[in-house]
Amino acid sequence: MNTYGYVRVSSADQNEERQRLAMGEIGVPPHMIFADKQSGKDFERSAYKTLVRQLQAGDLLYIMSIDRLGRNYDEIQWQWRVLTKERGIDIAVIDMPLLDTRRDKDLMGTFIADLVLQILSFVAHSEREAIHKRQAEGIAAAKAQGVRFGRPVKMPPENFAELVKAWERGKLPLSDILAQSELKEATFYRRLREMRLTRKR
Repeated sequence: MNTYGYVRVSSADQNEERQRLAMGEIGVPPHMIFADKQSGKDFERSAYKTLVRQLQAGDLLYIMSIDRLGRNYDEIQWQWRVLTKERGIDIAVIDMPLLDTRRDKDLMGTFIADLVLQILSFVAHSEREAIHKRQAEGIAAAKAQGVRFGRPVKMPPENFAELVKAWERGKLPLSDILAQSELKEATFYRRLREMRLTRKR
């Protein structure tokens, strides 16, 4: 039997050290800990896929909490069933001792574990939806206050009209205009269209 650990944080700037320390305290070797820095919306994660390929019947997998495994209710249930029922792998959730497939394998113990799993999966899924809602509300509020998202708009230089006239008369190549104005070709033509439309008005 091999003992593994799975660690996940949602983004590259988050620290998974707490999870790694907890794994070390219960005896999981550092080289047997697999970590992803990715959203828990699904299980398309490179480290998790590598881990699952290595797991064999009788192995033990530690996770810190259900939301570290994932945040999609249906997929958490499916992954748990595949690993424990079909593959014969034991899973122990460090923050929730009731979710340890090594203990209480009778009917009542299985019922309680399944019930706890459903509740925690629901909570993880609900938290993910709440996070997305807060993000959407924050973006909407910022836009209402005039905050712009995305790349900053590249404005042409003050002498852009003069450069365009020289270019239209064949006195200045486009490459020189792009170099002087620090514009990309697509941006140049966009600003040119905007300038011509403004003149027509």
